[in-house]
Amino acid sequence: MTFDWKNVVANVAPMLATALGGPLAGGAVAVITKALGLGDDATDAEIARKLAEADPSTLVELKKAEQEFAARMAEMGFKNEADLEKIAADDRADARHREASVMDWTPRILAYLVTAGFFTMLAFMVFAEIPERSKDPIYILLGTLGGTFSSIIAYYFGSTAGGQKKSELLAKNKP
Repeated sequence: MTFDWKNVVANVAPMLATALGGPLAGGAVAVITKALGLGDDATDAEIARKLAEADPSTLVELKKAEQEFAARMAEMGFKNEADLEKIAADDRADARHREASVMDWTPRILAYLVTAGFFTMLAFMVFAEIPERSKDPIYILLGTLGGTFSSIIAYYFGSTAGGQKKSELLAKNKP
């Protein structure tokens, strides 16, 4: 199982984590990679490795980067995570509205292909012997398909991100 660096970011820098799920993801990733001392072309694996090995000073840098990101977002009119989530929700709503009005089959076909590919890869990994030199590319493919499959489920059935955020806020408040 791979290290889920986005959970670390969600705990240390929740506003950056919220931005990762929407149209501001590119900016959020750039802020994260800069805070971690990585280049703009850093891969998910490099970010995960850096966060898995992070010491407290690295996490402090990430928190500072989030505060700077929040200040820049506030200047542009986004004051908190709810504003960023609204952008992401509006983005999903626009995509759904487009699909309903245009009656384009492309998203559905892609969803079926990705779902079939994801479960085919899982079955392949369970039942086939994978040559050593092929493991890394297959793991990358499986990770990509898994992430895309999650996005498809969120697109068609809604995201639990809002529910998770409400749960976290309720847990923080005293009854």
